[in-house]
Amino acid sequence: MKFTLIAEQLFDGESFHQDVPVTIEDGLIASFDTALGAKEVRYTGTLVPGFIDVQVNGGGGALFNTSPTVACIETIGKAHARFGTTGFLPTLITDNVQVMAKAADAVALAVAQKSAGVLGVHFEGPHLSVPKKGVHPQGFIREITEAELAIFCRQDLGIRVVTLAPENVSPEVIRLLVESGVKVCLGHSNADYDTVVAALKAGATGFTHLYNAMSPLGSREPGVVGAAIESETAWCGLIVDGHHVHPAAARVALRSKPRGKMMLVTDAMPPVGMDDETSFELFGTQVLRVGDRLNAVTGELAGCVLDMASAVRNTVNMLGLPLGEALRMASLYPAEFLGIADSVGRLALGQRADIVLLDNQHQVLANYIAGNAVYIRP
Repeated sequence: MKFTLIAEQLFDGESFHQDVPVTIEDGLIASFDTALGAKEVRYTGTLVPGFIDVQVNGGGGALFNTSPTVACIETIGKAHARFGTTGFLPTLITDNVQVMAKAADAVALAVAQKSAGVLGVHFEGPHLSVPKKGVHPQGFIREITEAELAIFCRQDLGIRVVTLAPENVSPEVIRLLVESGVKVCLGHSNADYDTVVAALKAGATGFTHLYNAMSPLGSREPGVVGAAIESETAWCGLIVDGHHVHPAAARVALRSKPRGKMMLVTDAMPPVGMDDETSFELFGTQVLRVGDRLNAVTGELAGCVLDMASAVRNTVNMLGLPLGEALRMASLYPAEFLGIADSVGRLALGQRADIVLLDNQHQVLANYIAGNAVYIRP
């Protein structure tokens, strides 16, 4: 199938261009010309690279932990497609090994059948720090065993990300995971600076939701935050919802890190895409929604009612970044972290046609994954 998208403006991942047609054939970007015989689809707005979210717990009323199935993954993907997400990692927070195994089986099937947008899986836990557990259930936090290693090291799960606390997982095990192809992120950790540096030397390459659930930066104890901001090579996920990170703290990190090492994440929960959902249950605890904020009844922040398009807008409006950089934080930089920037994250010849149409307020009008329209705003 061949067709051409034409909008007022196009952002290719680096620069904005006016009135540039994009011809798509067999799911890939074939040319930046109008192709002979191709159907033309004209839009008002801006075409941008699709958004990539490496931390998605839920959406559309579904939570991956509660229902570790392909149907759940597809419900989550459909909910986030409305907001420009074209690639995501279904994220399982700390749970028992049986649920982890079911989640892995579901992801393997979703990857095999090419479910729209599914890139792999993110296991956030269970090898975390109890003092920095947040809403993760303490009863499931544990030392790593052969059972979890066997799941993490499966080769049929697409891209694998594991968040762990380096004070509870040795550099030797981190190195083993990395050698198996796992991308190790550090988070939910109370580690000291030296322990974090040792984990980075062992191959860890990311930090999960910077500032949140990690030992803070102090003048004599740099902690996880200090090591994360200092590192020139590691990527940091950033939740820009106005609740998890103060805009000033976010700006400090952005100015300190090399360009390209900060990426937007949602840490999304079931209410995303569900305007009428006010609460849900997480491991027997009620999580309440008040506006765009989620809190457990015990007081902790419990993930987000955040989507990637809102994260982009917040990055522009709250942090003062140019739109182009906010878009890169939502597409190119996570693609580079995941090692897939040769196929997604830009609008370039041969790239997969993951393309989002935004209006002048940066709201999503349309979403194409591999050239297939998965969402068109009514």
